[in-house]
Amino acid sequence: MLMAIGAIIAGLVLLVWSADKFVEGAATTANHFGMPPLLIGMVVVGFGTSAPEMAVSALAASQGNPGLALGNAYGSNITNIALILGITALMAPVAVHSQVMRKELPILMLVTAFAGWQLWDGDLNRMDAIGLMVVFAGLLGWSVYQGMRQPQDALAEDMAGEIHAMPLKKALLWLGLGLLLLIASSRILVWGAVDLATAFGISDLVIGLTIVAVGTSLPELASSIIAARKGEHDLALGNILGSNLFNTLAVVGIAGMIAPMTVAPEVLTRDLPVMAALTLALFVMGYGFRGPGRINRFEGGALLLAFVAYTVYLLAFSGA
Repeated sequence: MLMAIGAIIAGLVLLVWSADKFVEGAATTANHFGMPPLLIGMVVVGFGTSAPEMAVSALAASQGNPGLALGNAYGSNITNIALILGITALMAPVAVHSQVMRKELPILMLVTAFAGWQLWDGDLNRMDAIGLMVVFAGLLGWSVYQGMRQPQDALAEDMAGEIHAMPLKKALLWLGLGLLLLIASSRILVWGAVDLATAFGISDLVIGLTIVAVGTSLPELASSIIAARKGEHDLALGNILGSNLFNTLAVVGIAGMIAPMTVAPEVLTRDLPVMAALTLALFVMGYGFRGPGRINRFEGGALLLAFVAYTVYLLAFSGA
């Protein structure tokens, strides 16, 4: 059991570090080949912050652990809203003033409903997975099109500032090494998570929803806190919205394309409803029906309490 715990800790540390290096190498390489900074921020960096979830869920699916694959994806969404946004709002109230956010909040609601509809029969087959990926590709294309039509604003400048200048050879080295370590660390993490679940007699779904989900969401936590401290509220919230869209559509879609899986009943009756309820709460808090939206410290504390209650329930009442 100690070896499994050590594997989880080592896997998470290496996973987050390798994801950061992979993103840095990919962004710098794209910059060298003339990709616009806004596009790098939306596509390369956007993919990169969810790279841990993608790697872990894909590997878990390929090894026959559907609970871990789905738990990691949906648990990360719950963690992003309840834990990360809760902590961010406690540090500094998050203002929602961008029209982009007012469009993305309803889209996230619709995507969550679509994901629930795709899984409602208790199976995630390849056609379901293809449907998720098609919607993801459409949303990504629309976002890129909208972003390229707009002038470079402060957000784009902030994204451009994240691209570190380095020689192309070094960028390619970090790109390749980051990808290899991403795969290796995911393998270590999945092994440790499954072994720990077996040792404690709980399901790999619960491990995915808790330990693995929080660990793979560390990049989003770091970037959201940094953005909030800089006063970039749209960047902090956009990071969470983008990550949840990616997890719901691409992470689950990729896992389903690798290995079709049976969806555990508790995912449909417990985890998806919790994710939908938190998404609705985020919509109500952030949309701003009578003026600019604002997620205040009280609401941030409520989100954090919801996360604690959900986690305690999972660990106390969910068995194998």
